[in-house]
Amino acid sequence: MTEHAVVIAGAGPTGLMLAGELALAKVDVAVVERRPDQVLAGSRAGGLHARTTEVLDQRGIADRFLAEGQKAQVVGFASVRLDIGDFPTRHNYGLGLRQKHIERILAGWVDELRVPIHRSREVTGVAQDDAGVDVRLSDGTTLRAHYLVGCDGGRSLVRKAAGIEFPGWEPTMSSLIAEVEMAAPPPEWGIRRDARGVHAVAPIEYEIRDGRIVYGDKGPIGVMVTEAGVGAATEPTLRDLQDALIAVYGTDFGIRSPTSISRFTDVTRQAATYRAGRVLVAGDAAHVHSPVGGQGLNIGVQDAVNLGWKLAQVVRGTSPESLLDTYHAERHPVGARVLKTTMAQVALMRVDDRTEALRDSVAELLSMDEPRKRFAGMMSGLDIRYDLGGGHPLVGRRMPDLDVVADGGPRRVYTLLHDARAVLLDFGAGAFDLAPWAGRVKLVRAKYAGAWVLPVLGAVPAPAAVLIRPDGYVAWTGDGTDAGLRDALTRWFGSL
Repeated sequence: MTEHAVVIAGAGPTGLMLAGELALAKVDVAVVERRPDQVLAGSRAGGLHARTTEVLDQRGIADRFLAEGQKAQVVGFASVRLDIGDFPTRHNYGLGLRQKHIERILAGWVDELRVPIHRSREVTGVAQDDAGVDVRLSDGTTLRAHYLVGCDGGRSLVRKAAGIEFPGWEPTMSSLIAEVEMAAPPPEWGIRRDARGVHAVAPIEYEIRDGRIVYGDKGPIGVMVTEAGVGAATEPTLRDLQDALIAVYGTDFGIRSPTSISRFTDVTRQAATYRAGRVLVAGDAAHVHSPVGGQGLNIGVQDAVNLGWKLAQVVRGTSPESLLDTYHAERHPVGARVLKTTMAQVALMRVDDRTEALRDSVAELLSMDEPRKRFAGMMSGLDIRYDLGGGHPLVGRRMPDLDVVADGGPRRVYTLLHDARAVLLDFGAGAFDLAPWAGRVKLVRAKYAGAWVLPVLGAVPAPAAVLIRPDGYVAWTGDGTDAGLRDALTRWFGSL
């Protein structure tokens, strides 16, 4: 029986990000993935929100995604666009990039970190005891791990095997999504709205020029069409897609040779707990919802970054197991809010006179500056605040990527987080004794004379020192003394 400190089920964006986080922390981690390679057929998530790009920047890999994606103002709420160009972040935009490319780039990073991925295998059984978890695989082998993390999607076997309930709401709509060839394309590409729902036909390949989408003139065609009914139990077929197109457009456009056909709904569910003993869940295994707003992949990657450093410290024995409970405490509310906002958007996007009137009113409200910032901050993930106690408004919020002078020259704060270690940033507050936490927390003495500005919140007082967790969130701020620092270090990075 092969043993690992951590086994991750699923090599999607969440699983890959978590594997990278654990590898940076020098934890023995392995991934189990049912696909034979990282190839992903069809279109799923379509890009990255600002906070996710910041997270990748914290690890020094954002440029890999920026090199292939397209920057655009894509944050929206129920089809109302919300410009974040004036937000105080280096990444005040969305990044258009298909999930298949996101996964490929993440997989390349994880491969550089030498994380083994057991491909063409999937988890078929889970049995945990006080010392670890036995993970049975489809090839008849078993892996032994201290902890198992289910990143295996909305139908997660890991979640079910751990006995974690998945309450929520049943679907109210169903859509087919596919990539096909088309013999008789429509005269115009784009989105159509009617009494049945929202539909779209357009080339997969596109460019964004001056804020406008310019579609390519070759390659596969993407199709999304709302179905008449909800609750189909069988996998969708080409015939199903043809019938749905004819019902909406009066023609099936001569579609043929599909490379992928799948179905999505607005089923909305969230794991009752993100941890059951030595089994944890993240990404779609922890929360599923409508894809409207494009938040699913993004909050999954952020789940992984919240969990990775905590799990690493528990595995290494530097922190007690109770640290893992903060993963649920911090990320469950984030997931719950996403569920509510996606349900609200689905309701607002229904096509009838009363809903149209309501959507017009919401659009007018969101055109005002304060509501725009509030909703854009929520949708982009830039407004997240974990409840880490009172005090300075920075505590519990993302650390801004300031241009500081440190180590003898100009540095960006996020470059200090590339190795996924905590940082105590001292702006001249005084002497700090970090010897008991040597190897866990880096002390960086820096200078910064600029303003401190947070998305949505605006300007905040300049702190004298900041303790930044490996996930980029502020755990403590100093006012010129070390009051409370020892407690914060002990809480997040273990006792002496």
